[in-house]
Amino acid sequence: MNGKNGKNGKNGKNEASATATSRRMQNRDRLEADIAAVAVRIFAECGYEGTSVAAIAEGAGLSKQNLMYYFPTKQELYRRVLDDVLDEWLERMSSLAQGAADGAGDPADLLRAYVQAKLRFSQEQPYASRVYAMEVIGGARLYGEQIRERVVPVLKRDIEVFESWIAAGRIAAVNATHLLFAIWAMTQSYADFAAQMALVLDRRQLLDKDYRDAGDTIVRLVLAATRPGG
Repeated sequence: MNGKNGKNGKNGKNEASATATSRRMQNRDRLEADIAAVAVRIFAECGYEGTSVAAIAEGAGLSKQNLMYYFPTKQELYRRVLDDVLDEWLERMSSLAQGAADGAGDPADLLRAYVQAKLRFSQEQPYASRVYAMEVIGGARLYGEQIRERVVPVLKRDIEVFESWIAAGRIAAVNATHLLFAIWAMTQSYADFAAQMALVLDRRQLLDKDYRDAGDTIVRLVLAATRPGG
């Protein structure tokens, strides 16, 4: 009887300990995500060299020492920010290959969805887009290997989709690599150069209508370039 109760008591303690550990991990994950959300804005505004750990800590409402408990160096925090950026950026790119894998997707519909997904990223995550662009423009000194390992395979997969469409006569024979580069440039410019665009349009910031108009224009350009017999 006592042994049984002792065993049950031990199990109960183990369960309570596991629950407490899980809660601590969840709280840590949440705090790290909050820190990264502040960091991406400051890195976008100030660049890597111009950003200090103290500024990020102040923005996150933490002491510098407390922040460094979670991210011991600025470079580690910067890599975490870029990991998050790349995760979401690649997720927005996944619609092309996924739709093509289903076999029923129309190339025009899939290209339209691809452009719109990339443009939504620029609208919804402008700081993320700018941090990534600044890293690439700077020669990808701190994040080049990750880009090579993660972006290149996705790009090759999407190129294979284009090549299969071309072989089947579903789209015109285009240079898929440079068409994808052009789509990236056109969509990302609405994050990286949003301030310039707003000035030209004589407004404080781009409006939802501007992004809709941009999407319509980019889609028309892409579909015109890929239209069979065009």
